[in-house]
Amino acid sequence: MVPGYDENQIQVLEGLEAVRKRPGMYIGSTSSRGLHHLVYEIVDNAIDEALAGYCDEIKVTINKDNSITVIDNGRGIPVGIHPQKKIPAVEVVFSTLHAGGKFGGGGYKVSGGLHGVGAAVVNALSKYLKVQVFTDGKIYEQVFERGKLVQPLKVVGETDKRGTLVHFLPDDEIFEEVEFQFDILRQRLRETAFLTKGINITLTDLREENKKEKVFHYEGGIKEFVAHLNKHKDVLYDEIFYCEGRKDNVEVEIAFQHNDTYVENIFSFVNNINTTEGGTHLIGFKSAITKTINDYGRKANLLKETDKNLSGDDVREGLTAIISVKVPEPQFEGQTKTKLGNSEVRGIVEAVLSEELMYFLEQNPTIAKTILQKGIMAARAREAARKAKDLTRRKSALESNSLPGKLADCSERDPKLCEIFIVEGDSAGGSAKSARSRQTQAILPLRGKILNVEKARLDKILGNEEIRAMITAFGTGIGEEFDIEKLRYDKIIIMTDADVDGAHIRTLLLTFIYRYLRELIEKGHVYIAQPPLYKVEKNKKVYYVYNDKELEKLFSEIGRDNIKMQRYKGLGEMNPEQLWETTMDPESRILLKIDLNDAAAADEVFTALMGDKVEPRREFIREYAKTVKNLDI
Repeated sequence: MVPGYDENQIQVLEGLEAVRKRPGMYIGSTSSRGLHHLVYEIVDNAIDEALAGYCDEIKVTINKDNSITVIDNGRGIPVGIHPQKKIPAVEVVFSTLHAGGKFGGGGYKVSGGLHGVGAAVVNALSKYLKVQVFTDGKIYEQVFERGKLVQPLKVVGETDKRGTLVHFLPDDEIFEEVEFQFDILRQRLRETAFLTKGINITLTDLREENKKEKVFHYEGGIKEFVAHLNKHKDVLYDEIFYCEGRKDNVEVEIAFQHNDTYVENIFSFVNNINTTEGGTHLIGFKSAITKTINDYGRKANLLKETDKNLSGDDVREGLTAIISVKVPEPQFEGQTKTKLGNSEVRGIVEAVLSEELMYFLEQNPTIAKTILQKGIMAARAREAARKAKDLTRRKSALESNSLPGKLADCSERDPKLCEIFIVEGDSAGGSAKSARSRQTQAILPLRGKILNVEKARLDKILGNEEIRAMITAFGTGIGEEFDIEKLRYDKIIIMTDADVDGAHIRTLLLTFIYRYLRELIEKGHVYIAQPPLYKVEKNKKVYYVYNDKELEKLFSEIGRDNIKMQRYKGLGEMNPEQLWETTMDPESRILLKIDLNDAAAADEVFTALMGDKVEPRREFIREYAKTVKNLDI
């Protein structure tokens, strides 16, 4: 027997203790992302009622103490005694993992919850949770603290309403910070309302003097979702294509419209779950739209016999699309369990879309011609881009002589141990090259601002020397040839000055990566370096401070007398030792990881900030001006 390892070391966690012990397993993390996930779990339960046809109103309130109240007008969680557990069914739902109407009990035909652990997990991770059920003219109430029942189910009043109220305060012993972001919840609830035609969702924030409130209601469902995503873009035709169909209990809804940009934006959902890794429904959509548009093009003599068929990329250039399917027994795969694996869904989506799209094209020949012309232009540009790509290709990852001349590469050959710093200008590049660890850290200095890729085709983008240098250095290729397995660095770190110019360069770089190398962000490879804003010296002791809040805290600790303070405007102002110690040393630096929580929201922001239209930028500035930090004056 291994010393110190016997039956006494095997720990059994009863009930919800396992959730409190390992919260990340159930909600992903205990950061802001996990905190907001609690709200989604409760809202998703109400949405299940809506999908079943019993609920049309959900109200979500952020209370002054950062607690959350969610009220729906569904049937109300059952309050009768559960046959196996011998306790009220509502108590089972909030105290037992994998309990609910989603596990073959016939409660729901389709369900949005991935694992059916929602209510119990929220309860386990809340300092306090109260649930009220309005049913049969009575208000039933039950109260928990940190997952433990403190008030058994009892009648506390009478009502003529029906539904469920859940009021909870996330546990500050579990979460890094208990502060809900109105904008994060707004994005998610708006998306949910688009996907659930006819539902009325109200989000209210009571934390400020003037309460904030947003109401989301879309009779047009995913058609309105496409219109919303395209609102700051120039669309190529006015009518949004929409179709729906049902086969073998699988419901399919598809909406799309082309705009004049050069990138596709396709968002796919299964039972309202955002399938960020795609799956069989997305494959079916891509296959059907490519084949149908080519078939129509041949039939209408818009594609000449000598022309090759348009590729999928050609057909989807500038496409904004939503694919929403409802599947009774979804099987999820992939790293984050957001890839649909049901093989039968592909054929169902293909069949529904092919028939409806061909009918649409025949009924709307002007729109059909516009779509074909966009695809033909894309095909020509793709051929030009293919020639330009030759400039970014390398024969193998080991042949460093084909890497850009300005790149100071690292000596380590295992990509998992390597990182590359993208630095603006030769001055900062020189400091970074001197400061770095040559074994694992590569430096790529860029000259000036790269091209704004938001309104440029790939052939033009590949004509930009700085962008070619990045693609070559990363090693993944771009477009159809993109291969994440060929990535030469585990971390791509954008290191720009902490001023307005630096922020602009950072935004241009992130726009390029998001639009053309998005998987780098999705797989967690993109970071932003956080150089210090101030250097403070007192009594021969040096402090590096990263923001104004930290500076005030430091002054409260060391006082303001006899100090020397320097505000860094650029990385070039630091000597290599300072740059290493503050910004590049893995042991002491601060990195900001770029996370793609909501791709639809990200698309909206990039379009507003980097697109041609001025008004969206003006709106954005007006809304967020008060929260700006470290603005150069």
